[in-house]
Amino acid sequence: MPLHALPAARLSASGTCIVDYAAVMRLALPLFINIAIQAILNVTDIWFIGRISVEATAAIGAINWLVIIAILDLGGLGMGVQSLVAQAHGAKRYRRATSLTWNALWGTLLVLPLFLLVSQACGAILAPFGLQKSTVAIANQFWEPRLQWAAVSTALWAVSGFFNGIGRPVFTLCIMAVVAISNVLLNAWFMFGLGLGIAGVAWATNLATETGLIVGMGLFISKRFQSRFATRLLWRMRWPRLRAVCALGFPIGLFFSVDLFGLALFQLMTTKVGETDGAATQIVMTLTSIAYWPGIGIAMAGTTLVGTAMGAKRPGWAFTLGKSIGMMTACYMGAVGLVLALLGAFLMSTFAGANDPHAPEVARLGITLLWIAAAYQFFDGLNLGFGACLRGAGDVVMPTLWLAMLSLGVFIPLTHMLTFAPGQGWVAFLPQLAYGAPGAWGAAFVYVALLGSVLALRWRGKRWMRTN
Repeated sequence: MPLHALPAARLSASGTCIVDYAAVMRLALPLFINIAIQAILNVTDIWFIGRISVEATAAIGAINWLVIIAILDLGGLGMGVQSLVAQAHGAKRYRRATSLTWNALWGTLLVLPLFLLVSQACGAILAPFGLQKSTVAIANQFWEPRLQWAAVSTALWAVSGFFNGIGRPVFTLCIMAVVAISNVLLNAWFMFGLGLGIAGVAWATNLATETGLIVGMGLFISKRFQSRFATRLLWRMRWPRLRAVCALGFPIGLFFSVDLFGLALFQLMTTKVGETDGAATQIVMTLTSIAYWPGIGIAMAGTTLVGTAMGAKRPGWAFTLGKSIGMMTACYMGAVGLVLALLGAFLMSTFAGANDPHAPEVARLGITLLWIAAAYQFFDGLNLGFGACLRGAGDVVMPTLWLAMLSLGVFIPLTHMLTFAPGQGWVAFLPQLAYGAPGAWGAAFVYVALLGSVLALRWRGKRWMRTN
């Protein structure tokens, strides 16, 4: 394939091949909107939960990341589809792209029993963290139904990964729009119409996701894709294809889950400090997802473009694309983080829940936390952008090891030190400086700045080229 014929490439007036940013944005925009819709789903859930109580918000904050970690760890195989399909598409091996997708879908059946097992383990998982019994009881109302149905999310990732990998994210956008609309309607009905409370939020998410999967499968096997990709013919399980999906997908899931494990402990620590710290942290996490999830959308364009370039045997062009997309993601997230901090007073008053007596205190603390979050958004953009490009190139092992070392060796112990007062923490051998939630967010800044810088240097060092 000629260099100028690759996605997001164009010839300049002097005849040199340069990045076509308009083409990047045409690919990134549907992904951007798609992930933004997922952020809206999260915001919608927290808004509905906030109508119940500050304690309910804090309880969901305690398990929010743990639920996502369980889904990523057990269902990560669905996340490997985009990179593998992009590489197959770049090499014009269209039937291989279809077979990989079908085998990822078969793989979801293999992890279903594990999801059912973990759905019964909420109390055991939270037991070491010293949370109040009422908080654990509220958390379990969400945990159990959400994880019982979580294999559907894995299947939806696989189908979405196919569309993203072939450079047709507009279909993913349509699917997620269906999920978002369904989720809002089902939340209102289940929580208030049927009186299911917190459990209603989980079931609304489950059924909305299943609706999206049905729509996605209908598009996947439609005539539009049957002619080139033979999507109706290659449905049989093939162990080599399933192994390929698992070999890439599970490390990708592990990469995210190790990162989120640190965030889960981070939120558990702030929740243990008190309901005010826990609720303010959860609301700020939700608000910053407005930058985080669309940032993933931009980064995912890098996964597709880099994967396509690597499939076409153009690693030099993959490097150029990755450099550009990594910085685009960082600049976007930095800008959004600043806007959120400037609007902090308005946003916190909206989400804190005016009827709760603790709401003013939660709002005041949240404004402070939004400014600390704004400081690390740029570095989190480096993390997302360059991490996604490394995945597109198939380089997932070393980035995961770096992330694990920084999360377990820096982020978690530093958060413990800065958050708890003496005698309040989980372990006695670490100093405890009693800064509460602001201390925890300061530790998050140090961690994200280090991680983003390491991944940017990994990309610029070009060692990922040796994995192909």
